[in-house]
Amino acid sequence: MWTRKRLLLLFFWIGCIIGLFYGFVGIDYLDNYIPSAFKVFKKPYIRYPFTFIGPKNSSLLDLLKVIDWPEPPSAVNYSSSTSPEHCDYYLLNPRDTYKVGDFLEVLITARDHNGQPKNYGGDFFQAKVHSINVKAGVTGRVKDYGNGIYSATFLLPWPGEAQVHIRLIHSSEAVDVLKKKRENDPGKIYFYGYFHYNGSSAVMECNVQVPGNDSCTYLDPVSGDKWQCVRPQKMPCNSLIYHSAGGYQKVTNDLEDSLLSDSVTDKTIYGSVPPIIVKKDRGFSDQISKLPTCRPGQELLQPSGFYYEDTWTSLVCRGRHFPKPSDALGCLKGKDIHMFGDSTLRQWFEYLERFIPSLKKIDLHVNYQSGPLIAVDANAGLVMRWRAHGLPLRTTKTMMSDLHYEAADLVGIGGGSDTVIVLTLWAHFASFPVMVYLERLERVREAVSALLFRSPETTVIIKSANTGYKSIYGSDWLSLQLDILLRAMFKGMGVIILDAWDMTSCHYLRDSIHPGPPVIKNEVDLMLSYICPY
Repeated sequence: MWTRKRLLLLFFWIGCIIGLFYGFVGIDYLDNYIPSAFKVFKKPYIRYPFTFIGPKNSSLLDLLKVIDWPEPPSAVNYSSSTSPEHCDYYLLNPRDTYKVGDFLEVLITARDHNGQPKNYGGDFFQAKVHSINVKAGVTGRVKDYGNGIYSATFLLPWPGEAQVHIRLIHSSEAVDVLKKKRENDPGKIYFYGYFHYNGSSAVMECNVQVPGNDSCTYLDPVSGDKWQCVRPQKMPCNSLIYHSAGGYQKVTNDLEDSLLSDSVTDKTIYGSVPPIIVKKDRGFSDQISKLPTCRPGQELLQPSGFYYEDTWTSLVCRGRHFPKPSDALGCLKGKDIHMFGDSTLRQWFEYLERFIPSLKKIDLHVNYQSGPLIAVDANAGLVMRWRAHGLPLRTTKTMMSDLHYEAADLVGIGGGSDTVIVLTLWAHFASFPVMVYLERLERVREAVSALLFRSPETTVIIKSANTGYKSIYGSDWLSLQLDILLRAMFKGMGVIILDAWDMTSCHYLRDSIHPGPPVIKNEVDLMLSYICPY
């Protein structure tokens, strides 16, 4: 029998376990695996207007056009929102036989919870063709006709069985909630600043912008990036020593919660398309063998590649594979690698450190979550670094001096033919107004442009967003919006965009903000293909 004392003791130990887990694996992992019921909202939420000073040039405003998304025509209720249970799809123009290289098209009909067809668009579907037996998958291109009808078009790139799989990630009504909360509630994720001065200490709320006029503003002297904290009493602003994640504020009402609930989010919809049997075709393999070598500035296709037998084949360039540690080390010999980004890029650092036995990590006695991390192979002349991008950053308690803005660090890198820059910038920005992200990207773009001007032979690789988030604080829809902007911002530059979105959205593993080992291996192999092309 559970007495009150035993229940309290049970909750105490659960709290201890969660606390240890929080400190060991970090904020990103906690977001991914701990249910929202455990996310504590520690202070009353106060909505405050976000002050937008304006972009340095009007082209940033023009970029907003590339993420236009249809909105529901009027106020909605739960029953009129899109129901994954009532949506369906069927095959358009079915054939008796299909061969490798052919395209398949299905038509999706969105319906509400009453089973009635929707007459407007804006639903967020993800589509793929896959085969669990041969560990194969390829993303589909979804088109919104604006009337509740959608099409999904798929390339058939492997022989054998292929099964259509379509998910409703968010209804159009849920997307509208995500968009409004992104723009109107920038403080829904907040941070802590730790001040120490003359034996006194204080913990204050910090963010890209904090409410009220009594605040400390920190401006990076090189990049111009800005951060704010509520001013502590009787302490100077320069007594800020540490940074950490703070917490989450509840910003949704009951209707919004229902539109974003697990029962209607990321749900498979069912149609009348049986498994397709695809016949071999030598011509498609010949086309792949004639692809150009991997190089900067190549336009990404949709799809940009596919999995077959758990191996990624690029449709953009002739990708290589590095099955042995000696293969990877031979590619990276003499390279000076700088990685700036979040924990999804840290996974690449971790993979290479484990995969190449001679690559040894040096303990710099810093917070592992935010770095900096460094691994070297002195005999091979290889140096590999990773550090978290600058604020905002959800991490455990970290010294402010260890947190660098990526644009500021890029200014201090000379570059050259043996220098590799790898960047990713998206996950920690998904909850903020989109202009915050655009201005940050602009500063990074300027730094990359200057680096390539002084050292055009420098290799610059930008990892795209990947799938995995499914909440008001971070969603695949929010990530996709940022990913579209990132690609548009760097279009036409001599950089490499590595399409992690495709590589995570069609894999057989369950969506995770931190993809599993097979995905990471293929991502790193593709990175190495650009560093060491055929």
